[in-house]
Amino acid sequence: MSSLGRILIIDDNSKLLEDALPMYGYEVKAASDGLLGLKILDEENDFDLILLDVVMPNLDGWETLKAIRKNEKIAKIPVIMLTSVSETNKQISGLKFGADDYIVKPFILPNLLARIEALLRRSLWNKDTKEIKALPFVNGEEISPLTAREKEILSLVAKGSSNSQIAQKLFVREVTVKTHLNSIYKKLNVDNRVQAVLLAQQTQII
Repeated sequence: MSSLGRILIIDDNSKLLEDALPMYGYEVKAASDGLLGLKILDEENDFDLILLDVVMPNLDGWETLKAIRKNEKIAKIPVIMLTSVSETNKQISGLKFGADDYIVKPFILPNLLARIEALLRRSLWNKDTKEIKALPFVNGEEISPLTAREKEILSLVAKGSSNSQIAQKLFVREVTVKTHLNSIYKKLNVDNRVQAVLLAQQTQII
């Protein structure tokens, strides 16, 4: 029986995923740090998806991701970051390096499986149509247009600015920024600023 996809796990604690993913139809290979992961990718570039931990010895997830995106042979492989770092600004910074999605540890396996399935499906759509059809966290509803002010705020969020920094820059109260962000989330059908930035960048809203 053919697998649903080949997944490279780059994580210094990958046993759970190595044991679980094959049970759901995925072929997996694992590396315990970024250097070993890049070595495997140099030898094998036919992976359908990479699960990449952020905190690892020798070469962390951010540096590994940058190296992947700079290599033309593997640059287009979808990457899901596995992070125990919940600070939103760090996750947003990671989007600049080309992360496709995030999941925070400790994660629930069905949630990760759903993200994997959705990202693989989108990757296949992209290969066939060269267009972005969906994102893992988007429910398919139509996206409402953002106002000029909302785009301005979202652009600042994408640069890693906090709500207070945005308020100071735009000479408004922080509660006003929060109100605009809530409106942005509603219009884009997302739950948080990381998802909003990822969707906006990939659909060229900003």
